[in-house]
Amino acid sequence: MSDDKKAKAATSSVLTKFTQNQIQEMKEAFTMIDQNRDGLIDVSDLKEMYSNLGSIPGDTVLESMVKEAPGNQLNFTAFLSIFSDKLSGTDPEETLRQAFQMFDADNTGYIPEEYMKDLLENMGDNFSKDEIRQTWKEAPISGGKVDYNAFVAKIKGKEQEEA
Repeated sequence: MSDDKKAKAATSSVLTKFTQNQIQEMKEAFTMIDQNRDGLIDVSDLKEMYSNLGSIPGDTVLESMVKEAPGNQLNFTAFLSIFSDKLSGTDPEETLRQAFQMFDADNTGYIPEEYMKDLLENMGDNFSKDEIRQTWKEAPISGGKVDYNAFVAKIKGKEQEEA
């Protein structure tokens, strides 16, 4: 099988793992990260994205993110494949926790309240001020930081079980 046929087979295989809505959401996320709009996510794109969010991990961290992609090139198909690999066999609670961890560069279990508000207002499906107020009524916030592990437990209904 030629390399072109292998690439097409891999693309169609990964596309069957997601619904059309999920693919569209992933495409929007990919486009937001691909700052220079060249169809690839590279270290400079990641640096720009993190800079816009007020945090810049070191180059070695960013390089290791890109190296997760096949051939060290993160195009949209590779982006979907990585999500597919990360999500297969993962329970929804862990998936949600991993999503929050992406914005916790120091891996503390907390995201600063203002940073999280900024993410909710400006990334993906933007939250309105009212939606943020509603979320903040439920969010476990202490000392200006959101405890996202407790938040995930609350979202998944675990805190009632443990109480």
